Amino acid sequence: MKKTFISFMVSGALAVLVISGCGGGGGGGIFFFPPINEPQTLYYFSGNNGTDGSELWRSDGTESGTVMVKDINPGAGDSFPAIFTNVNGTVFFWATDGTNGRELWKTDGTAAGTVMVKDINPGAGDSFPSGFTNVSGTIFFKANNGTNGTELWKTDGTETGTVMVRDINPGAGTSSPSYLTNVSGTLFFTADDGTNGVELWKSDGTGTGTILVKDINGAGSSSLLSLTNVSGTLFFRADDGTNGSEPWRSDGTEAGTVILKDINPGIGGSYPSEFICVNGTIFFRAVDDTHGEELWKTDGTETGTVMVKDINPGGSNSSVSVLTSVSGMIFFRANNGSDGTELWKSDGTEAGTVMVKDINGAGDSFAYEFTNVNGTIFFRADDGIHGEELWRTDGTGAGTVMVKDINPGANTSVLWSFANVNGTLLLRANDGVNGHELWKSDGTEAGTVMVKDINPGPGDS
Repeated sequence: MKKTFISFMVSGALAVLVISGCGGGGGGGIFFFPPINEPQTLYYFSGNNGTDGSELWRSDGTESGTVMVKDINPGAGDSFPAIFTNVNGTVFFWATDGTNGRELWKTDGTAAGTVMVKDINPGAGDSFPSGFTNVSGTIFFKANNGTNGTELWKTDGTETGTVMVRDINPGAGTSSPSYLTNVSGTLFFTADDGTNGVELWKSDGTGTGTILVKDINGAGSSSLLSLTNVSGTLFFRADDGTNGSEPWRSDGTEAGTVILKDINPGIGGSYPSEFICVNGTIFFRAVDDTHGEELWKTDGTETGTVMVKDINPGGSNSSVSVLTSVSGMIFFRANNGSDGTELWKSDGTEAGTVMVKDINGAGDSFAYEFTNVNGTIFFRADDGIHGEELWRTDGTGAGTVMVKDINPGANTSVLWSFANVNGTLLLRANDGVNGHELWKSDGTEAGTVMVKDINPGPGDS
């Protein structure tokens, strides 16, 4: 039997990336990366024990505390729970009970408290609710009721309080709201009303208060991406049809929605992405015709929007990616043109932007999944000898070491879904014997162990 793990971490408050000096953001996708770096008390995931199918599980990091919450689709059927989002201790997600299709569910961590909120697309049809975003206690998301297409919905956790906010693209048309982001109590998102293309919208939770902020590209879609809240101002990427895809900002008004800087002058576009805020400064990656794709930062002004460092000198790309904030620093992976794609860090200055360690001397280590656990940064990497395994770093070369060769030899242990749970790292791994299972680590080789063989034997995911 296959085992599928799709995890989310839960504490007593809304689980979001929290960084000093920055506002929280939101997203419209199924998976949430970079990983959440706040300590959590429970780890929710979709697991298959070989008997009950893919169902809702939770773990506190112990074998006895790793249990199935509920067999939502009774018997061997799969409920496929996914897109877990915690709101004040209640976890919202989608699942199917075998009768109603993939619909909106919630759980308080008990079987009795795990219930379908509403059959949005009545019967066996799927509503595919996703993009859950908490705005002052109201949960916004997108869903398809089978009649109006994929539109903006909201819920207070009750059936009667789960309603479509507005049919933005009237009739059977689909507005497909995405990148749902809370900015000071107002929901911002992208949507297509069938007339203006994909543009920037906002909502106060009412139909009349759900409006187009600005038609940025009058000739078509502005191709918005990466909506990010920074101290009450929305930053994002957009294409106005003249300057190409560049960084923009908005205060929620048409006049206050403006291009931040034409980094790559002309129609070419700099394609900024992976906006992340550290102490009020936004870091991101962008391209210009002179330096290629590199690390940039902005203080929200045109003059304060500058390249941090030309990591791969000249016009070549350093392929900066996986930007993650840890203790006031940015950790990421990049390629300087000589050492391959390796682990880097930056304090926002050129001199302070350096490679931490050349983990794979013969190629790329592809460091990923940076997760802070009590000051130790865990991640996965491939040193070219042991395959992709668990590593940790304190930000120095000497302090960057492999924790354990979980799948011995050159085989990869396929690490995924890192989470800080009660000060211990929880993750998914495959040791080559027990298949993909739940593991934990305290940062030592001896303390890196399988939590529970949920699907006994060599079953694989």
